[in-house]
Amino acid sequence: MSTSQAPTESTINVELQREHYLLQRLVGDWIYEAAASMGPETPPSVCEGTESVRSLGGLWIVAEGEGALPDGSPATTLMTLGYDPQKKRFVGTVVGSMMANLWVYDGELDDTEKVLTLNSEGPDFAVPGKTAKYRDVIEFNTDDHRVMTSHTLGDDGQWHGFMRISYRRKK
Repeated sequence: MSTSQAPTESTINVELQREHYLLQRLVGDWIYEAAASMGPETPPSVCEGTESVRSLGGLWIVAEGEGALPDGSPATTLMTLGYDPQKKRFVGTVVGSMMANLWVYDGELDDTEKVLTLNSEGPDFAVPGKTAKYRDVIEFNTDDHRVMTSHTLGDDGQWHGFMRISYRRKK
């Protein structure tokens, strides 16, 4: 892009929507406890960690998580979430040090503005070479407590939960 074609401040400004402001409730430092089960006959594994969430221009949040996997090895995650006013949808991504897939989110907030459902597609953990549909649901219980549950869509057409993370704001 040449200098003469560079966008001016007035052409790149985006008017913040109510949904952008709602994402800002995630900003802050959090501790979490996660329980995950990778199969119906596998007992849940529990791990703990921290998450630091910052705002990116009021349009996005960037969440950086650090903790340990159930086997004790370190894990780092990076999530982005924003709201696309043209699509009228929440959008974002997730990557983690324990997986090679870039997860792309598309979602919506319920009418109570307390449940954010984020859909994605990625590798099927049960069947190598196959993809599966996933859903992360973030429930805002209070300003200082939220829960995220992760689900996969089964062959039976039902969503099956495999992970639950409870976040509490650091005081």
